Amino acid sequence: MRIHMAIGISLCMLVSGAQSQSPMQQEAIRIIRSGSQPSRPGPAENFTGSVRVDPLFQANAPARTSGSLVTFEPGARTAWHTHPLGQILIVTAGTGRVQRWGDPVEEIRRGDVAWIPPGQKHWHGAALNSSMAHIAIVEQLDGKAVDWIEKVSEAQYGAPLHAEGASIDAGAQPRPSQGAIGDFAPKVGRAD
Repeated sequence: MRIHMAIGISLCMLVSGAQSQSPMQQEAIRIIRSGSQPSRPGPAENFTGSVRVDPLFQANAPARTSGSLVTFEPGARTAWHTHPLGQILIVTAGTGRVQRWGDPVEEIRRGDVAWIPPGQKHWHGAALNSSMAHIAIVEQLDGKAVDWIEKVSEAQYGAPLHAEGASIDAGAQPRPSQGAIGDFAPKVGRAD
């Protein structure tokens, strides 16, 4: 009898404890069904060319992260912009371009993930002859996720791509051996 009473008291405590959990702990999983949110064109003041934005998820407090699938037709791109807490781009299709202010244009392809640091002026979009789609993930800071700046010019968009594997650190210091005795790299085809 005492064992049954102890089990009954324990079950009552467990049930009453579960009922006193905070609403966040009792919140159910939500599924946002594919196609349940309408697509919208990228606004002309923030994009050049044909761009479609498909919302995937919105920030639900206390979370501040949202995501969208953005599809760019060939040559389409964002305007220059910044994100107060940075941005992650996951390329899902095609070939595109991304550039941080002051750096060369980088090519991005399906499967690539680009992280743009907080506050960095940048743009991204499709390559000239290829469409590109990416999932864009951002966080809001004080309710704001993006600051739009000016449009990317044709010259900026058409700048040569950064050679893959080349360093983009313009402030890179020479190796110690270069400073002391010069570079030992062979000088092919050069007569001194």
